[in-house]
Amino acid sequence: MGKNLCRLMVAAVAAAGVTPATAQEALEEVTVTASPVAGCVWMLEGRGGNIGLCAGDDGAFLVDDQYAPLTPAIVEAVSGVRAGPIRFVLNTHWHGDHTGGNENLGRAGAVIVAHDNVRERMSTDQFMAFMEREVPASPAEALPVVTFDSEVTFHLNDETVRAFHVPAAHTDGDTIVHFESANVVHMGDVVFYGMYPFIDTGSGGSVRGVIAALERALTLMDGQTRVIPGHGVITDRAGILAYRDMLQTVSARIGSMIADGKSLEAVQAAGPTAEYDARWGGGFIKPDRFVAMLYEDLSRP
Repeated sequence: MGKNLCRLMVAAVAAAGVTPATAQEALEEVTVTASPVAGCVWMLEGRGGNIGLCAGDDGAFLVDDQYAPLTPAIVEAVSGVRAGPIRFVLNTHWHGDHTGGNENLGRAGAVIVAHDNVRERMSTDQFMAFMEREVPASPAEALPVVTFDSEVTFHLNDETVRAFHVPAAHTDGDTIVHFESANVVHMGDVVFYGMYPFIDTGSGGSVRGVIAALERALTLMDGQTRVIPGHGVITDRAGILAYRDMLQTVSARIGSMIADGKSLEAVQAAGPTAEYDARWGGGFIKPDRFVAMLYEDLSRP
């Protein structure tokens, strides 16, 4: 594993409550599990963003690849679903819990694909202001070798996989992935299901962009659609509607109070998330921090 990837992995895991001294050991002990979703599509869970897998006679197509130390467990989980090579990895955005395995899988022969902005951010040092975290550039071997501006389509395993960019959402490089035959949508970190989301405004993200991305994705969904979030449990169209409605309501309340000249402390004291906290407030972004994130975002010109 390259030094830059190792440092990124240690920083990200430390933020989740694991000390740097034990970060790699903790990841190496993680079990990666595979759960069927629909058709050729499975979801892999380990540590980090949820992985989408389309497996069949043409090989394996992955959506994201978590952290570098998990690559052997991910490869084993994929082989447990269907023997064959991992041919493609599509990154939904640049964050290390979704791209950490790029270097390993790329060296093993997988083609890494992502939006143009993902390669740009991964190839240079970044600073995640909300997390107060410096992120060094990834090694060359981890960078996407195929990038796209708007959308790209894959045809394999009797499945049509359409991936399209949604601007200024979780970051400026987010991709939503639609497995058409299976009727499955992988949302990447546009959706943190069951928790308040992290919106990386320092990487070009915005709550308005997240809501717009949700609106676009909803047009692809019906009552049978299965939705893989970037984090959280598999959900459906009704779940995405509830998530969108929460974001719309809370951001509208905060925006109105900003327009009235209220300070962040006054907005937090008003409790704009109060009726949603029981359902969405149990993740790593707590209600006051979520309000602060939206306040900063919506205060920008």
